[in-house]
Amino acid sequence: MNNNGKTTSDRIAHLAAVVLARHSSSHLEKELAGSALAQHHTSKQTSTAIGSLAARILGDHNACVEARELAGSVLSQVRHLHATAHGA
Repeated sequence: MNNNGKTTSDRIAHLAAVVLARHSSSHLEKELAGSALAQHHTSKQTSTAIGSLAARILGDHNACVEARELAGSVLSQVRHLHATAHGA
């Protein structure tokens, strides 16, 4: 897998922590938040499975604002990775 050059910012890591701490967050929102935190200050990259999860959360009108922002950030990393892998 190519390095996409993007990293999880401190702001996104904070939003992930908020989602994880919120009792009303869904299992999918917490899974996305956990993935974002796992990538913070590491060389780990976003998988296509997490990218698919992010797309589902973006389309979920019941998702909290923080989870939707996380999803947008995660999805932008997956798309960049996909473009790099195909030479775009």
